[in-house]
Parts: sequence; structure tokens; C-alpha cells
Amino acid sequence: MAKIVCVLYDDPVDGYPKSYARDDIPNITKYPDGQTAPTPSAIDFKPGALLGSVSGELGLRKYLESQGHTLVVTSDKDGKNSKLDQELHDAEIVISQPFWPAYMTAERIAKAPKLKMIVTAGIGSDHTDLQAAMDRGITVAEVTYCNSNSVAEHVVMQMLSLVRNYIPSYNWVIKGGWNIADCVSRSYDIEGMHVGTVAAGRIGLRVLRLLKPFDVHLHYLDRHKLPDSVEKELNLTHHTSLESLAKVCDVVTLNCPLHPETEHMINEKSLKNFKRGAYLVNTARGKLCDRDAIARALESGQLAGYAGDVWFPQPAPQDHPWRTMPHHGMTPHISGTSLSAQTRYAAGTREILECYFQNKPIRNEYLVVQGGKLAGVGAHSYSAGNATGGSDEAAKFKR
Repeated sequence: MAKIVCVLYDDPVDGYPKSYARDDIPNITKYPDGQTAPTPSAIDFKPGALLGSVSGELGLRKYLESQGHTLVVTSDKDGKNSKLDQELHDAEIVISQPFWPAYMTAERIAKAPKLKMIVTAGIGSDHTDLQAAMDRGITVAEVTYCNSNSVAEHVVMQMLSLVRNYIPSYNWVIKGGWNIADCVSRSYDIEGMHVGTVAAGRIGLRVLRLLKPFDVHLHYLDRHKLPDSVEKELNLTHHTSLESLAKVCDVVTLNCPLHPETEHMINEKSLKNFKRGAYLVNTARGKLCDRDAIARALESGQLAGYAGDVWFPQPAPQDHPWRTMPHHGMTPHISGTSLSAQTRYAAGTREILECYFQNKPIRNEYLVVQGGKLAGVGAHSYSAGNATGGSDEAAKFKR
């Protein structure tokens, strides 16, 4: 029987919910490209429940223990004495989320001789040293598409929040003020602006589709050119370099994976190509951006605003400059872990586990690494190597 170590974020500070704001959520069975939503044999949770925190356990305990497996759930993931490290020696499967990643470095993988699979309950497996997983023949899988639309909605929300200066205006209400001039002195319409996405995969393309009714000019940068029919439908302009995109766009959103080619792609040099007063939204990965260069660009006015929900490391330390830099709209990493999305990524995690234990093929679209090489979505999105620095770098920080 297997031991599964599941790393999840902490419960709410007031305790695990006894009730929810809504009684149900929409039942999503298919995604825009035709891919079906997760199809496990069964689920042991009510859709719309908080599954991503420690007490939620991704709804896995009943299923795994009924099969004779051992499930260890913890939020303690950083540092050599963490619960995660204590449990690695005989773990067969490690599960974590992008929002609270278990940084699976080469060192940690070496400490886990029985490790056979690493699962991301969500999308994005850059917190795993993929090369080390390939070298060891460990399978890496994620629940592709489960929360892509959730993230895209968050992107559009944050774009509008920046451009319309929503957060400072809301804060005037909280303070008891009616400071209209203060609110609108940084408020604009997004209509007519040029908006571009770096990468037009599932999330980036969804963002473009959501933005079309706002009558903006749409641009995209991607090494995989979209079909002519899609470009015509959305009136898209394709770019082959970040410099070309940045020079014409008022708003840029990052929707690409993190790997050696994209790490710190937004830096002191590349920011000089942005229009003065541009807005940048990053819900992809924190290390796509040079942390201090972003703060300086906001202070100088080169960027009018920066928003997103991805940081490095995660959770971000208290003194992370993105917490205090001007004109930001940062959130914790929540874009892909709405209660709606949790239903899908928890079900997808169970589907992956069912396939693994029954020796059935895992969906190709869920695979990142298998058989010692990049596979499935991994072959499309990643390159060999490790960009995150993982817990080796994260260990330098304190919450």
C-alpha cells in the first residue's frame, strides 16, 4: 500500500467553514476546446466546498483509506525540519498546489527513494525540478484546464481594477470619505486601449475572448501562432517578440509557464520597452518578473500599475516589496482556487490517482513528465531544466 503526502494551505483563521455563501455551483462538464472536465469514478465531497485547505484534504481521505493507503496532509512544507521533509523517506506520491507549492527540488527527490509520482492539484508544475524527475523516472502530472477560466476571470478583474483605480477608491469609502477627485485622478476607461497577452494558450486565449466586448485592440505573443480563423474572429495582432508587444500595448498580461527561457523575462531592460504608464498583470508565475525591477518601475511611473496573485516564494515573506510598492493590486495566489475551481482540481487529482493505482493510462493532457521525458502538456509548455530554485531559494525567506 502507498503513502501519499498532500501539502495544502492552512484553514481559514476563523476555522473551517460550517456554511457557505452559496448552496451550489454550476456544473461544468466540458471546456471551450472540447476537453471534458475531470471524470473520476466518484467523489466524496459536495461541489463548492473548501477542498484546498488542510481540513478539506482535496476530498481524498475516504477514497484512499478505503483502498488501504495512508494519507498525510500538512501545510508545513518549508525548511529541512518541515513535516513534508519528515515524510518523504517512504512517500510514494506527493501532491501539492501552485498556491502553496511543495518545492520538489533535486535534493528532496533524492531523499524520497520510493517516490513514483508528483501531482499538482491545479495547473503549473514549475515548483518541481522536472529534470530531476525525468532522471529518476518519476511521473509528474497536473489537472490541466481545471482552473484556466477561473484565472482568466481574475486577470480581467485585475485589469479593470488597475485601469479604473478601483482599490484606492474603495478604500476612501472604508475611510468614510467622498474623495472623488482623489479617486478619478488615476482612473481611465479601458475602451480603445491596446491590450496584449504573453502566451495565448488556454488562459491567454480565454482572456482575449473575455476582453473582446470591451472594444479594445487585442494583441498576443506566442511561439504557437493561433489559427487564422481565431485571429480574424478576435481581430488579433500577432507578435514575435516581447519588445514588439510591449511597445504598442497599454495593458500587458502574462499567461505563460515558468521555465529557463521565461524566468525574469520582465526585467529592468525589458521594462524600458513598455509604454510609460502601462499596466502589467501577472497571474502566471512570480519569477517571470524581476521582483525589484517591478517595484522600481512603479515608483518611477514607468508602470502605472501592477497586479497579480503570484509571488516567489509562496507564501511571500512579510517584507516582500510587492506588499508595499505603490499602485499595486496584488492578492495571495487565489485566482485558480475559487470554490468552483477546487471542485474540478480535486476531482482531477482523484482521477489521476485512480488511473495510477489501477495501472490505467493517465490522460495525456494531464501529463508533464513520464517515462524519463517531458510528455503531454509538459512537452508543449516546458523545457528541460529547473527555473524555480525551489526550496533552496525559498528557504532564505521567512513568512
